[in-house]
Amino acid sequence: MDTVPDGVEVVASREEARHLDSPPLLVLDAIAGFLDAHGIGSGPLAWQRIGDGHSNITYLIERGGDRVVLRRGPRPPLPKSTHDMVREARIQKILGGHGVPVPEIVAVCEDESLLGVPFYLMSRIDGTVVTDTIPAHLSPAEQRRATSEAVVDALVALHGIDVTGGELATLGSPEGYLRRQVDRFRGLWEVNTTRSLPAVERISDWLTRNLPASQAASVVHGDYRMGNLMFAPQAPARVLAILDWEMATLGDPLADLGYLTATYSEAGRPTTPLELTKVTRSPGYLTQLQLAERYQRRTGLDLTSLPWYQTLALWKAAIFCEAIYTRWQRGERPHDTVFGPSLETGVPRLLERAGQYACLSATSRR
Repeated sequence: MDTVPDGVEVVASREEARHLDSPPLLVLDAIAGFLDAHGIGSGPLAWQRIGDGHSNITYLIERGGDRVVLRRGPRPPLPKSTHDMVREARIQKILGGHGVPVPEIVAVCEDESLLGVPFYLMSRIDGTVVTDTIPAHLSPAEQRRATSEAVVDALVALHGIDVTGGELATLGSPEGYLRRQVDRFRGLWEVNTTRSLPAVERISDWLTRNLPASQAASVVHGDYRMGNLMFAPQAPARVLAILDWEMATLGDPLADLGYLTATYSEAGRPTTPLELTKVTRSPGYLTQLQLAERYQRRTGLDLTSLPWYQTLALWKAAIFCEAIYTRWQRGERPHDTVFGPSLETGVPRLLERAGQYACLSATSRR
């Protein structure tokens, strides 16, 4: 969720980049050389930023009729164990071999001398990402419902993959996943805040005391939401690709369902900073409850503890949003005039909503 640091975005050459105080995000002669080495197009490059510039950065690169998508992390220094583009590319290669809809990985660059960080190239997919507006072909009532259903069905298919053997088994350790999540994010709060919000520790203690037993082990995407899915450009609603695999690992599948439902926009519910696809407040889309019911019918998992996972999702969201707010306060996001300032009240709202899910969890267990 962190916007990339300010500075010059694109330069023509590495020589030009040497004279900048902050490294550019793209160095065109370096990219051209990498494309040459992999036989991708010829001649001058054209580039276009894709997405809103949060966390990792994505570009459409066009050259001599060839089109690829470049994905890289933000400018260094990078926090430990984050923005690992080499790992993200590897995960997609593995999952693609198991039928998961992901872009094809074209090439991976581990040489940091080119752009300052590793990056990879993937195939460009002609599709639609649904965020603030409803695409015309997905606007009819039946397609709005079908869009919501496709979100759930793609998640069910991902969670249905056997992760007990082969390369998939090397992506993480499902055992102890939930406890590690709580411990990790509790530690992140301590280094990312300058204010006292007692709800963080209170919810952390509650999560630890009420840790559920995982019913299954699966690939966990870690940021599974409608805005990270690409839909076919024509009806009916169909997921062409699941995007943004940086946080993927092996763990408890209900962590994904908790995040999906807790951050899902629904008419009549209070807003939070994590509502990134607001169109689902419109008539015709499934509700949070209907998403969960569809998932339960297709997996057979017991969702009694789902409010615990929803609490975890919003508590974690509050912690990484607090990191953004702290950097904004320090002047490290000088052009952020909306999102950063909004987190002064936005983070407490996330914690309040997390606390409501915790209360719901306590009620459901009685």
